[in-house]
Formats: sequence, C-alpha cells, structure tokens
Amino acid sequence: MDILPVIMVALGGCTVLGLLLYAFAGPSAGRAQTRRVASLRMRHGDGVAMPEAQMRRIAMAGDTRMDLAVGRFLPNRAELAKRLAMTGKDWTVGQYGMATAGLTLVVAFLMLVRGMPIFLALFVGLFVGIGIPHLVVGKVLKRRVAKFTQKFPDAIELLVRGLRSGLPISETIGVVGAEVDGPVGEEFRSVSDKMKIGRTMDVALQETADRLGTPEFQFFVITIAIQRETGGNLAETLANLAHVLRMRAQMKLKIKAMSSESKASAYIIGALPFIVFGLIWFINGTYMQKFFIDERLMVIGMGGLCWMAIGSFIMSKMISFEI
Repeated sequence: MDILPVIMVALGGCTVLGLLLYAFAGPSAGRAQTRRVASLRMRHGDGVAMPEAQMRRIAMAGDTRMDLAVGRFLPNRAELAKRLAMTGKDWTVGQYGMATAGLTLVVAFLMLVRGMPIFLALFVGLFVGIGIPHLVVGKVLKRRVAKFTQKFPDAIELLVRGLRSGLPISETIGVVGAEVDGPVGEEFRSVSDKMKIGRTMDVALQETADRLGTPEFQFFVITIAIQRETGGNLAETLANLAHVLRMRAQMKLKIKAMSSESKASAYIIGALPFIVFGLIWFINGTYMQKFFIDERLMVIGMGGLCWMAIGSFIMSKMISFEI
C-alpha cells in the first residue's frame, strides 16, 4: 500500500481537528484582558513583578528529574507549568508528560491490533495522548476559575465590610482567607501568607493575578494599586467593583443561555461523522480501510472534513461574545 496517501490523510485530519478545536475555543479572554490592563500595569506595576530570570530560577529549583526531562521536549514548559498551577492541584510537568506518553502508546497499540495502518495508528495515538490530558487540565482549570469568579464578589463585599469597620486592608485580606472557602479562600490565604513572610501586598496580589489569569482579579489588583497612589475611599471603590463583577457575571449567564442551543447543535453535527466512522471501523474495518486506499474516497473525505471545519468555525464565531 502506498504510504503517501495515508500521510496526506493524517495531515489533513490533523489540520481539520486543529481548526475545530480553535473554532470552539472561542475568543481568548486572556488576550482581551491583557489588552485592557496592559497600560495600567505599565503605570502601576513598577517593582511588582520579579525579574524573569529570578522567577525562572525559583520555579526550576523545586523541579524533579522527571520534570526536567519532560521539559526538554516541550516548546513552552513555563506556560504548561503555569497552567497546571492554575488548576489548584499538585500536578507536575513530569506527571503530565508521562500521562501523555502512556496514553499515546496504549491507544496506538490498540489501533494497530485492530488492523489500522501504522501511520494512522500513531496519528490517532498522538491525538488522544495530547488531547485528553489537555482537555482534563482545561476542564479542571475552568471549573476552578468559575468557582473563584462566582464567589469573588462576595469576598470583595467582605473586604468592604472589614474596611468600613476600621480594619486595614492587609488584615482584611487575612479575614477573607479564613472565612471564605473554596478557591477564593485559598488564594487570599496565599496572599496573606506571602505578606507575613515579608512580601509587599502589591507583589503578593500581582503574583496571584498572574497565576489565576482572570480579568476579575486583575481589576481588583489594579483598583488597589490605583487607590494606594491616588488615595480615596477604598471601601466605596471596592463596593462598586463588586457590583460591576456581579453585572458582568449575569451578562455571561444570559449569553450562555441564549447560545446553548446553537452550541449543542454544533457539537452534535461536528461529532456525529467521527462517531459513525469509528463505529463502522470497529464493526467492519476492511470496509472503512477503502477511505485510505481509494483516491476518490480520500478526496471526498478530505472535502467533507474541510467543509465541516468551515461550517463549525462560522457557527462558533456567531455565538462567541467577548465581555
């Protein structure tokens, strides 16, 4: 059997699946948040962030041999380590790499046993091995950020009550960390612990904001930074911020409810051909192997995948809104 058509189909399938993942990812909240707060961080971030080389040395000091070995094969190891830290779990880069390699080998072996061509089996193994850990980390991260965002306005209101009762902001942050449970309490306890060992409040807050990557906490950090330089009633400013964050959350829920039907339709339409293909492959693998031998079927299959990717991309952009 000619290897070139199999390689072409594998590359085409990888491209189409990548477009589907990019399409359903929606707008990048991180980039939008960076654009909105970049100028303010330039003005108020002097002395807050540690030098990049020093941060890298501190991060690598606690790495295990497995982390260092896996990090050599990753294009952006620091970004992956940051993403794992945002989940709130004790997952390491080495564990992530071992999970990826294990899934890849197991899936590729199972596909070879089922009679799939070796290049296609490796492609499926890589896709599953890379995709599943990424999706699991993303789901855990998204769930934790959603819990943090949901309770963050309550934490700000608790801060406001503490400030109005006469407590300083540093002690009020410790009270929030002790009284609020979940990710909000964990992050505020982390800020309080950093201040107890000598970190300034600006540094502790900015490090937490960089790790979380949520615009809500960035707004909170920038509000405190501006108030410390310009003065004013911090309690009233934070009360207004809590109100804005609640309105922002309500708008997100309204948009999610309005676009849920379209999203469900897009997911079903996009996944159904792959599910049917996989089921028929396991029922009668010889019949489906013609898609990798007959040039006419290969062209038809690639055309169908391209049109599906274009349609999914258009539908995702129609229901994606940036708040």
